[in-house]
Amino acid sequence: METDTGELVIQYLDLASLTSVHRFCENVTKEESRIDVLINNAGIYQCPYSKTEDGFEMQFGVNHLGHFLLTHLLMDLLMKSAPSRIIVVSSKLYKYGQINFEDLNSDNSYDKALAYGRSKLANLLFTCELACKLKETGVTVNALTPGLVRTNLGRHVSIPLLAKPLFNMASRVFFKSPEQGAQTSVYLACSPGVEGVCGKCFADCKEQSLLPKATDEEVARKLWDISEVMVGLTT
Repeated sequence: METDTGELVIQYLDLASLTSVHRFCENVTKEESRIDVLINNAGIYQCPYSKTEDGFEMQFGVNHLGHFLLTHLLMDLLMKSAPSRIIVVSSKLYKYGQINFEDLNSDNSYDKALAYGRSKLANLLFTCELACKLKETGVTVNALTPGLVRTNLGRHVSIPLLAKPLFNMASRVFFKSPEQGAQTSVYLACSPGVEGVCGKCFADCKEQSLLPKATDEEVARKLWDISEVMVGLTT
């Protein structure tokens, strides 16, 4: 019995570099005839203060701005491929984030946990505004929160040496495996159950309600406009 096989193609992409994002998207649009699903999954968690190649605070620059530009540059191909789907991986820690338009780049103060929450809140506001812009295009966008997953995302978090054995034991019990953590992304990518669904957020393959600050249309629109300026799409 013959089975269809796919092809895995790996392309270099550094979301901390707008130049890299542009180069990646140029290669994809030249080499690929369609994009059925775009999953914005990359992320940095609670790293020490640092800046991207373009001078953005690292967590905001990678988790939000890099994906913002990536999605924009691939939008024409996504629309040509409709029905197609965009998936944005956020986090329940968005609840601790605030969009401070006076200090988006953390130039005045930096708290690594609050900066991560800000970037994840930005993911949800991006999803909110993009859903409005995608009406009648055949392209949908939805967000998700994967929960606690056993990956190296938390490598920048310091755990006391004596507490590490207990933490490792707890993570094996309470954290999801990478396969389990990916289930909602896979569900949103290919399930017929979410066909045509747009602008929602999911957890454990079920729609979840969000705090009002994550669906504030005025803030989402303003963040979109400022993000366009930051990544050089408008002046």
